[in-house]
Amino acid sequence: MIDAISLRLLRLPLRTPYKLAFGPVTHFDTILARVIADGRMGLGEATILTGYTNETIGESWARVRAAAKELPGIGTQAAKSIVASSLKDAPFTATALTTAIEMAEGHPVLRVAEPVAVPLLAGINAMDHEAIAAEIEDALDAGYGTLKIKAGFDVEEDLKRMAFIQQSNGGRARLRIDANQGYDREAGCRFASTVDPSGIELLEQPCPAGDWDGLEAVCKVTAVPLMLDESIYDEADIERAARIGASFVKLKLMKCVSLDRLVQGLALIAELGMEPVLGNGVASDIGCWMEACAARAHIRNAGEMNGFLRQSVALAQPPLTVEDGAMTLMPEGAPQLDESALERLTIQTACFDKTSRMAGSRI
Repeated sequence: MIDAISLRLLRLPLRTPYKLAFGPVTHFDTILARVIADGRMGLGEATILTGYTNETIGESWARVRAAAKELPGIGTQAAKSIVASSLKDAPFTATALTTAIEMAEGHPVLRVAEPVAVPLLAGINAMDHEAIAAEIEDALDAGYGTLKIKAGFDVEEDLKRMAFIQQSNGGRARLRIDANQGYDREAGCRFASTVDPSGIELLEQPCPAGDWDGLEAVCKVTAVPLMLDESIYDEADIERAARIGASFVKLKLMKCVSLDRLVQGLALIAELGMEPVLGNGVASDIGCWMEACAARAHIRNAGEMNGFLRQSVALAQPPLTVEDGAMTLMPEGAPQLDESALERLTIQTACFDKTSRMAGSRI
C-alpha cells in the first residue's frame, strides 16, 4: 500500500552548457518523487527537456501533483494503473511516480548482488580543433572506449568537424554521432551518405522524430549504421524502426515509464535483429543509476546514462562512482540522497499521505 509521496521540483545547474542542435542546455528541470509503500522507500525522476519530449516542466509539475494526490492508501499495483491512465500522454512525468513505486516494491532489475562496472561513453562537446583534441585525449586517458559527438547544426561544418575528430581519434575509440533531429531529409541524406565511416559506430536520429519518410530515405543511402532515439516511444515504434532499416534503437527509461517496459523494449529490439542502446544524457543521479542497473544485463555497448556527470551538484551522497570509463554499481542498493543539496536545489515541494492528502510550499 502507498503510505506517502513527496515530490520536489528541482533546478540542477550544469558544469558547462550541454550543446544540442536545438540550443544549449544550462540546467536540468527535474521532478524527484519519493514514495513510501509498505514501509519501504522508492525514488523516481523525470527530467523534462522540451525537444526530447513534448512535455513541459510547468505542465508536468501540475500533472504529477494531481496524480500523486490520488495514490496514498491504495495498493502499489492499483497505483501504477492510475498513473498509467492519468498520465498516458506524458511518459516522462509518469516515469517519476512509476519507477519510485517499482523501487519501493523491490524491482529485480535494481537488485545488485555484487559490484559491477557498466561502461559509459564520453561526450566530445568542443567545437574548435584545439579543444576537441584535448577532450579526446582526456576521455581516452579516463578509460572511455566510446565517444559521442553532437551534429545536426550545419551539414558541411559538421562533416569537417567529424573528419578532424576521426583524425585526432586515430581509431582508438568508437564514435557515435548524434544529430538530435537537426537535419531535414536532404541534409540528413547528405551527411549520412558523405561522412567517412571509419571508426563510426552509428549515426543517431538525423531527422525530426515524426519524419519517418525522411528517416527511411536516410537509411537507404547512409554509409554508417542508423539509430533512432526521439522517434521511439513504444513497441510499434520499435517495429517501425526495423521495417525502415535502422540498425540500432535507443531507449530511455523516461520514455518507457516503467522498468518492466524498458526491459521488454530492449528485448524486442534484439528480437527484431537490431542492436539495443540504453541511456539518457539528460537525467540526474537516480534515473542514470536505474538505467545502469538495466544495462548490465540487457545491452552490450557503452551506456549513455551519463547525465549525472553534467551536474555541478550531485544528488547522491556519496556520488555515483565512475572509474575507467564505467559506472560502478554496488550491492548496497539505491543511491542515498544528499538532503542538504536537495534543499538548495528545490524550487517547489508537494507532499501527500493518507490523512493530510496534500501539503505544499515554495522554497
